[in-house]
Amino acid sequence: MTRLTHLDEAGAAHMVDVSAKPATKREAIAAGRIAMSPEALAAIRDGALAKGDALAVARVAGIMAAKRTPDLIPLCHPIAIAKVAIDLAIEADGIACTATVATTGPTGVEMEALTACTAALLTIYDMAKAIDRGMTIERVSLLAKSGGRSGEWRA
Repeated sequence: MTRLTHLDEAGAAHMVDVSAKPATKREAIAAGRIAMSPEALAAIRDGALAKGDALAVARVAGIMAAKRTPDLIPLCHPIAIAKVAIDLAIEADGIACTATVATTGPTGVEMEALTACTAALLTIYDMAKAIDRGMTIERVSLLAKSGGRSGEWRA
């Protein structure tokens, strides 16, 4: 069984010491979607929301969230993020989000990609909730990561 790195020998939670790890180029891609009513989707697509351009605001929210991940997830390291890209695609019954985060450092950016994707989708919910409070955020997951000792991983 794989040892959980955020637990010490006594089982207490702690931040992993990454000071001896080499800095490598690392990237992570996370994706998810938000399902919504045709009315909410049309309002977003047509730029007709009272709060403004939901997709533009969601992109900025995702970028900001990636940079603030250690403030939200207690054992995440503050890292120098080199890239955050938020791709939002309108689908037949919702909006898909793909978040890509990259850095060069001693630890990965999986949590930053997942946080960016989730925050972007939550922002869309916030922007359109006056039209559809029944929107559902679905299937947020890690699609791929690269770099570091464990190398490449794909879902």
